[in-house]
Amino acid sequence: NDAECRVVIIWSAADCNCWSLSSDPWFACLRRQLGHLAQAGAAFVTRAREVTGIVLLAVSFVLIGYGLFIPAKAVVAQVLLERAWMAALKDGKVPKPWPWADTNPIARIKVDDLEISEIILAGAHGRSLPFGPGHVDGTSEPGRPGHSVVAAHRDTHFSFLKNIKIGMAVSVELPGGQSSNYVVVDMRVLDARSETIVINHATNTLSLVTCYPIKDWNPEGPMCYVVTAIRV
Repeated sequence: NDAECRVVIIWSAADCNCWSLSSDPWFACLRRQLGHLAQAGAAFVTRAREVTGIVLLAVSFVLIGYGLFIPAKAVVAQVLLERAWMAALKDGKVPKPWPWADTNPIARIKVDDLEISEIILAGAHGRSLPFGPGHVDGTSEPGRPGHSVVAAHRDTHFSFLKNIKIGMAVSVELPGGQSSNYVVVDMRVLDARSETIVINHATNTLSLVTCYPIKDWNPEGPMCYVVTAIRV
């Protein structure tokens, strides 16, 4: 009976020549137990591989879904923001783009050469940047006199900055339909650890900021890409 098997190892120089392992019942029991352990081990390894494969597949689906969710959310948000903006063009008042929104549209930026039109939101923070470019607090509002800074994510709303060139026209539209025109005069990479954007409210300037390099997915890097345009 396997359940009653016990392994006893006896070493005796006097009888080692007459002890036959092949015919010993205890050795046979041990061999059966080792066979069971080998089968159990093989089954465990197979099951572990199956579970690992399922987990990796699930993680892959989650990552793919998350990667698709961010751009999709950005696109849907701009559609809702566009509706709110069209309402603002009629009476100058901007309604909330969705009932629970804690930010609101303040301007629209357009780059006709690249067929770009984006609604700019109040505040450049986690509550606004997933949905559109955000106006940086402490700077002039876009389209108003002074120096305005607008930031956005490099993989969604400001991905077009990689294609912008010196001399391109940029327009900023305000609620009610007023429009201001700018021209791109500078593009540069700044290291946020040692450099900052110099704000000069004596000039009518628009700075568009995103992370750099634009095609790099490494989050929270210290480099940023700054496109500067002046009002004409």
